[in-house]
Amino acid sequence: MTVATRLTPSLAEALQAMGTAARGAAVTLRQAPAAQRTRAIRQMAAQIRADAAAILSANRADLDAAATRLTGPELDRLALDRARLDGLAAGVEAVADIADPVGQETARWRRPNGLDFARVRTPIGVIAVIYESRPNVTADAAALTLRSGNAVILRGGSECLRTSLAVHGAIVRALETEGLPPAAVSMVPTADREAVGLLLTGLGGTVDLLIPRGGKSLVARVQAEARVAVLGHLEGLNHVYVHAAADPDMARAIVVNSKMRRVSVCGAAETLLIDAVAAPALLPGIVADLTAAGCELRGDGRARSLAPGIAPVAESDWTTEYLAPILAIRVVDGIDEAVAHIAAYGSGHTDSIVTQDPAAAEAFAARVDSAIVLINASTQFADGGEFGFGAEIGIATDRLHARGPVGAEQLTTFKYVVRGAGQTRP
Repeated sequence: MTVATRLTPSLAEALQAMGTAARGAAVTLRQAPAAQRTRAIRQMAAQIRADAAAILSANRADLDAAATRLTGPELDRLALDRARLDGLAAGVEAVADIADPVGQETARWRRPNGLDFARVRTPIGVIAVIYESRPNVTADAAALTLRSGNAVILRGGSECLRTSLAVHGAIVRALETEGLPPAAVSMVPTADREAVGLLLTGLGGTVDLLIPRGGKSLVARVQAEARVAVLGHLEGLNHVYVHAAADPDMARAIVVNSKMRRVSVCGAAETLLIDAVAAPALLPGIVADLTAAGCELRGDGRARSLAPGIAPVAESDWTTEYLAPILAIRVVDGIDEAVAHIAAYGSGHTDSIVTQDPAAAEAFAARVDSAIVLINASTQFADGGEFGFGAEIGIATDRLHARGPVGAEQLTTFKYVVRGAGQTRP
C-alpha cells in the first residue's frame, strides 16, 4: 500500500474522521494526569531511539528522492543521522522535564463580596501543524502538544513524508504503551496538497488552531485561507547591528556565529548592519572571517569601499531569507538608521545589537519590535531549547496570543475559575 492510498474512501472523509478522532482524544488528554502524559513523552523518546534503523532508512529514501529538487541547505534541514536522531530524542525528553502547564494558576484574587477568582491554564484543544521539510518538527510538535494537553494533527512536507511517518509510528506506539489514544497525535499520510486546503477549513469545527511552519508562501496561504485561528511563523529576516561602541572581538564572533553556525535555521542572520563610526576598523576583519568561513557577501557602496571584494547588494537582498551562506551588509549612520532599516525590511523575528554602551543596548531593545531582541548574543539563540522551553513548534511573529518560541506553555489558553459561598448578584 502506498502512502497516497492510505486515506480512503476519500481524502475529505478521511480527514474529517481524523479531526473527529482528534477531538475525542483532546477530551481524554484534558483529563489525563500530568504524570501519565510525562511517561508518554519519555516513551516517545525511547521508541524513537528503538526505531532508529527504520527512521534513518526512511530518511535516506527521502534524501534520495529529493536530491535533484532541493538545494544543499534544504537537504541539510531534511537530513538525519544517528547523532541528529539522538538529538531529536533528547529534545523530546527535555519536554518531559519541563513543568506541566495544564492547571497552573497564573493569577488569583478575592473581591470584596468574597468571590475568589483564579486564572488557570487550560489546553487549546485540537491543533493542526502544517510544516515543510523538517522531520524534527514531527517529534517536537507531538511532545509539546502532549505536554500542553492538546491533540495534534500533523501534515508534513512531501520531501520528508517517509521520515515523518516513521517518526509518527514510534510516537503512536509510545502513546499506546502508556494508555493514551493514538488519535492524540495524528498524521496526514499523503503529500496531496488538497489535504492542506481541507485542514484550513477546520474540519467541521474539530480544529481549534492552525500553526504553519515553513516558507513564506506556505504561511501566506494559511493566513489568507484559514477559517480558524492561525499562529503565524514568518520567515527569519534577522539582523545583527554592530554599534559604534561594540567590542571588536565580540562583534566578529557574534556576526560569524549568527550567520554561519547553521545557515538553514530560521534564526540565522541575513543582514549585517554596522555603524559608520566602527566600520573602518571592524568591517575588514568581519569580512575576512566570513569569507574564510565560506560566506558570500553583498554590500552597499560604503561597505564595498571598505572591503572591495564584496559584491554589490540589490534592493531584493534586504528582504531575502537566504537560508544559505550569503549575507547582506549595510553601513548605517547610528542607531536611528539601524532601527529604521529593521523596521522597513525585517520580519519581526530576531534582531541583535552588539555594543558596550548600556544606553544604546536598552534603546535598541525598546525600539525594535521583533519577537526576540538580543543584546551581545548571536541570533542563533532564537530556539526554544535555548530558552529553556525544551523544544518549540516555531517562532511566532504575530503579536497576539504567543510570540517568540512556541513551547508547551504557549500552547495553552486560560479560563477563569470563580469560587463562591452562595453569593448572588443584587
